[in-house]
Amino acid sequence: MTNINDLFFDGHYKDIWRAIIPAQLTDREIRFMLEYFDLKPGDEVLDMMCGYGRHSLALAEKGIRVTAVDNLLEYITEIRDKALASNLPVFPLLANIIDYHPTGRYKLAICMGNSLNFFDAGNTAKLLQYWAEALAPGSHLLINSWSLAEIVIPQFVERSEAEQGDLKIISHSKYLFHPTRVETETQMIDTVGGIETKTAIDYIFSVNEIELLLKEAGFLLREVYSIPGRKKFTLGEPRAYIVATRQ
Repeated sequence: MTNINDLFFDGHYKDIWRAIIPAQLTDREIRFMLEYFDLKPGDEVLDMMCGYGRHSLALAEKGIRVTAVDNLLEYITEIRDKALASNLPVFPLLANIIDYHPTGRYKLAICMGNSLNFFDAGNTAKLLQYWAEALAPGSHLLINSWSLAEIVIPQFVERSEAEQGDLKIISHSKYLFHPTRVETETQMIDTVGGIETKTAIDYIFSVNEIELLLKEAGFLLREVYSIPGRKKFTLGEPRAYIVATRQ
């Protein structure tokens, strides 16, 4: 399987994520993780699809030992350089996510930034099983998504435009079935007329479907938040934080 992340995060696009995700959001997510999961210095966290390490590095600054896994070499190299420069307990690992079977016993596993929605139901079930095996009973899994059916359906638009710095970004989306997914073709047009076009697929699951997948892998769904730890998720909110416990 070719992970859509391989196609989607080159050229301009990998830098857009840094611009559109505010630092305040990462700060709130980190504070939630530390308090809700009672993380202490020396605890082990598994960060799957870690991207450029916004959570891995921030947790490590608090003394948390983080295994940071991604399939993009540029991200892993960047995390490794920053961890070495600041002597942080981050252990970056380049891996094809769908084939990576983590070992050890982590207190918390996280998959943030809508990353789990890159995978269809079969591969999602496989990933959840792998992660369950790396967590001791009573440990937790945190998933961040903005592609739940309860988010996408009320807000779905076929065409959108935005500007980010010197780039004009035009997206065309289709809501498809069998499997349920949104396919989005995005054009990034720079000031001299250069165009980069990418296609992304987000697989769409309802909260109920996610709960069944979690249960099959040995997890119990605890709660779904829209604001982590503070506000329970309701229909149409822009993002969801799914908390599950390893049974």
